[in-house]
Amino acid sequence: MAKKDPKNLSVEDKLKHLYQLQTTLSAIDEKRALRGELPLEVRDLEDEIAGLNTRIDKIRYEIDDFQHAISQRKGDIERAKASLERYNQQLEQVANNREYDMLTKEIEFQTLETELCKKKMDEAQAKIKECQDNLVNTEEVLDDRYKALEEKRTELDEIMQETRDEENDLKERAAEIETKIEPGLLRSFKRIRKGARNGLGIVYVQRDACGGCFNKIPPQRQLDIKMHKKIIVCEYCGRILIDPELAGVKVQEVEEKPKKRRTTRKKKEEEAE
Repeated sequence: MAKKDPKNLSVEDKLKHLYQLQTTLSAIDEKRALRGELPLEVRDLEDEIAGLNTRIDKIRYEIDDFQHAISQRKGDIERAKASLERYNQQLEQVANNREYDMLTKEIEFQTLETELCKKKMDEAQAKIKECQDNLVNTEEVLDDRYKALEEKRTELDEIMQETRDEENDLKERAAEIETKIEPGLLRSFKRIRKGARNGLGIVYVQRDACGGCFNKIPPQRQLDIKMHKKIIVCEYCGRILIDPELAGVKVQEVEEKPKKRRTTRKKKEEEAE
């Protein structure tokens, strides 16, 4: 038998399929709600761990740079010492004051250069110590985050294991129902559902009110909903409305309290006579 085109379905059938889809999607939402904030927490921890690893790499690069700078300064000091030794030897063999002054200035310059290199080395050593302390602290934080991530993943996996099969069955059922709904109506339903706080795109009438926002529905509009002649949406929240009977929901009727009979003044006067 050929599959009926969703566009040719009656409004009643369209509403039935929409409500079936809603109940199926709500069941999926309930399964996902069991996970709570765990997926987000896992993702946040993964992002934080990635950031900490990047920071650790950066700290290690900084330590390498400072160590390289220290090696360069050591080389500069060795060269300055060699120059000082040579200039001091030449100082003993100067022939005039001009040569003496020139050598004295060179010796002074190389001495200052050596002191500057030592100062820079001390600063670099202090920076290395600071980086190493920072590295230790960051690695401790990273270790804690890895442990927390492992715990959250284990917890999430346990919940996923419990609900995975049921959720997959529900997803398959939802996909099957969607094929019975015309594309335009399905898009509208999904848009309404996405904008709804509780994920309800279609609701049944409850106590003369919308089952989504609980605003009162006028009697004539309620009658139109029961007639199933067209798709009707709530004037306030925009959700699609369906009557409980078509949705297969038994609504408990509110029993009206019997009104107390009032005794008229005339009757009271007659009784008094």
